Amino acid sequence: MAEIRVENVRKVFGKVVAVKDVTLTVPDGEFVVLLGPSGCGKTTLLRCIAGLEQVDGGRIFIGDREVTNLSPRDRHIAMVFQSYAVFPHMTVSDNIGFGPRMQHVPKPEIEKRVKSTAAMVHIEDLLDRYPAQLSGGQRQRVAVARALAVQAQVLLMDEPLSNLDALLRLEMRAELKALMDELDTTVVYVTHDQVEALSLGDRIAIMYSGKFMQVDEPMTVYDRPAAQFVGSFIGNPPMNFLTARLTDDGTTVMVNETKFSIAPEVADRVRATGRPTVWLGIRSENIDPLDAPTESALPARVIVAEPLGSHTLLTVKLGDAIVKVNAHPDSAFRSGQDVWLRLIPEKIRWMDKETGQALN
Repeated sequence: MAEIRVENVRKVFGKVVAVKDVTLTVPDGEFVVLLGPSGCGKTTLLRCIAGLEQVDGGRIFIGDREVTNLSPRDRHIAMVFQSYAVFPHMTVSDNIGFGPRMQHVPKPEIEKRVKSTAAMVHIEDLLDRYPAQLSGGQRQRVAVARALAVQAQVLLMDEPLSNLDALLRLEMRAELKALMDELDTTVVYVTHDQVEALSLGDRIAIMYSGKFMQVDEPMTVYDRPAAQFVGSFIGNPPMNFLTARLTDDGTTVMVNETKFSIAPEVADRVRATGRPTVWLGIRSENIDPLDAPTESALPARVIVAEPLGSHTLLTVKLGDAIVKVNAHPDSAFRSGQDVWLRLIPEKIRWMDKETGQALN
């Protein structure tokens, strides 16, 4: 295993800057997820680390070696692709043993690695089959076992679960998490699926337009997004954002006709922007829907109530804004009903309305 260091890496395709001078350190044994929408640069960055793309600026280190200009085979990495990329003419056993054979590992050691890695991913009974005889989940397990058999310093994974159905993804995600915890391997994992990112990663690196918007532990990213984009991208439903106006006394803000207290240091930061309005960000589970008015509760009206088993998701209209609220599954809220929203103060995230950057 080895640390990965990406220093000011830049990658350009024609006139498009896919990766914009990004810097990232992945300590030995850490599982980091690159997360973002399609086209944000996450796969390009992974391919730069792998050596499948030549960088146009910056340096890449794996362990104590600079690998910026080395070929993929000289970087001591293993990679799992979205399309599995298992060899159709080889048995499962030969697929898993392919990497060690290319490394000229002795045959007894190859056989040992094949059996041990197959057992890790629960395909030890499939070693004599060919990929065409396997399900999608089994082929994905073969791809993971083949990468592990190389015993590389670093494991790179490019959306490895995206071709699986929802139930199989859930199963494979749990297995992969347990396996990576057991092996203590340095992993960089690319996905656009936020549930995968939150459940798998030791840290998440949120990318947008070729840059990192936030790199932090999963629950910090979820509870304390560093930018409006992060809050609107992470979470299902995403974070709600309401326009709030700082009052003349500087100690409160107004959302529609309702006053909220604001910390003095946040008020100072709002004033420093030179703009009187700010985003108030709040998660749906941090709003208490009430059926009667109370102090500092925002009046709204239910548009849709969706029973989802563990909770009922309310879509409500608050002034000109549409807000998502989690209500108790036994609640009796119905479409067209008046509702009052009490926000949990310590869960509010204040953000600059122009830059989108967090102010608290």
